[in-house]
Amino acid sequence: MGRGVKVAVIGGVLAVMVGGAGYGAYNVVSALDGGSGATASEPRSGPPSADEVGETTEKFFAAWEKGDATAAAAYTNNASVAGTLLTAYGEDAHITGVEITPGTAAGTSVPFTVKAKVSYEGTTKPLSYKSQLTVVRGETSGRALVDWEPSVVHPDLKDGDTLVTEESATPQIEAVGRDGAVLTKEKYPSLGPVLAKLREKYGDKAGGTPGVELTVRHTTTQAPDTPLLTLTEGEPGKLRTTLSASVQAAAEKAVKRYGESSVVAVKPSTGEVLAVANNRQDGFNAAFQGKVAPGSTMKIITAAMLIDNGVTEMNGPAPCPETATWQSQTFHNITTMTPDESATLANTFMRSCNTGFIKLVDEKPLTDSSLTQEAEERFGLGQNNWQTGIVSFDGSVPASGGPDRAANAIGQGQVQMNPLNMASVTATAITGEFHQPYLVPFDLDDRKPATAKGLPQNTASQLRQMMRLTATQGTAVTAMSGLRGDIGAKTGSAEVDGQTVSNAWFTGFRNDIAAAAMTEEGGHGGDAAGPIVADVLRAGG
Repeated sequence: MGRGVKVAVIGGVLAVMVGGAGYGAYNVVSALDGGSGATASEPRSGPPSADEVGETTEKFFAAWEKGDATAAAAYTNNASVAGTLLTAYGEDAHITGVEITPGTAAGTSVPFTVKAKVSYEGTTKPLSYKSQLTVVRGETSGRALVDWEPSVVHPDLKDGDTLVTEESATPQIEAVGRDGAVLTKEKYPSLGPVLAKLREKYGDKAGGTPGVELTVRHTTTQAPDTPLLTLTEGEPGKLRTTLSASVQAAAEKAVKRYGESSVVAVKPSTGEVLAVANNRQDGFNAAFQGKVAPGSTMKIITAAMLIDNGVTEMNGPAPCPETATWQSQTFHNITTMTPDESATLANTFMRSCNTGFIKLVDEKPLTDSSLTQEAEERFGLGQNNWQTGIVSFDGSVPASGGPDRAANAIGQGQVQMNPLNMASVTATAITGEFHQPYLVPFDLDDRKPATAKGLPQNTASQLRQMMRLTATQGTAVTAMSGLRGDIGAKTGSAEVDGQTVSNAWFTGFRNDIAAAAMTEEGGHGGDAAGPIVADVLRAGG
């Protein structure tokens, strides 16, 4: 057979494809009516046949290759939206020379490979990627149509996204860690969103010059553009960060052990962030921006409140009954916990007895706002003023009455935290000083760190010792076993509406490094989040 002619079998029907590479026009040897017996006046129903899938994708690909956005969009079930994005593909993204090679269909889904060129002001670069589409039956027309999703055009596109090729809005950055190591998303995948935010905010302050890039522009969110292809290199500006390459590597590896996990490590003596890692399907930086109940890790702050207000102390009474009732709501412990009416605060803390804390929250002089004041004034939380260098949430401990006052004390109710917050809580607890966590130097853009008065040294000393006991004799002993040096920890599990398994929380310290992790539906804190934190602390030296 001569050049420019391809033979393909589509849905068992021999077809001769005439033309250049990719899907060209073809002559079908056998009729493609799908054998439905439908007449012109009767729209077809049911799933598209294999022949219809082949015909629809062939026509869609052919129009796309020609750059005819209107024609291509007409073969989808959302022509208006599809037409806008396909038009931008050629006009705004400057993508030409499109060649599409389909893979083997799986039912009504068809994988395919796109090869094309991106040209801008005299510079051309090749572009290649894989995607897939699904053919469905039109609800009113009965036609076989491409089920429209932005990801059909490129797998990185979501609703509201578009493609643009132009000079970068901000120069690229070369982020370097505290030891001078270059930090890239290729080597440290979790840092991808973090580096993008740093570039967006500091690209023009780091001394670089912009290049030309093909990017995904997120028009409906505040996310920075996602680069897909660099046509001309700018000069990256060097941006110093507080991150430790070795701790970051350990964090990246640790979160891969459990899905939907996040971890942060900080240096307690300074507040410098040493690592931030996420293993999430949605790509969300939950380590810095999450807003979820922290479970029993909150008892660090609650214990501080009890000590600071003279309610009890480490070796003072904190009975652990089987149940505790607060304003008509009954609270329980885990089923394996043995009640202990003679327990001290240290014992109740290291065993994570819920009822022991609930029984004390109504003691004078405590009020509905006491826990809020402790969190804000001592631990620097909940005032929306952290200046980390990127977007972050600094916790929320609202003053609550009714049952939520008791629930807040054990990290449920209305309390919201993320691993960044809890790593900072541990850092404050063991040093007595609040150092607001940060990723880039404050003097880079004259940011002012948040401040708090910290803890009395007597309180910090007791918290540190109770966390040591938890790591060596209490609920964190398994996760922390084998770690040397000055170590301490607190476990937590947080119940979430709609989940059958609680979220796992864990925070701990080893010498001058503190870390906290959260695993969605991880169960007990020591089972999933605990090993993550232990691995990070181990790498901290």
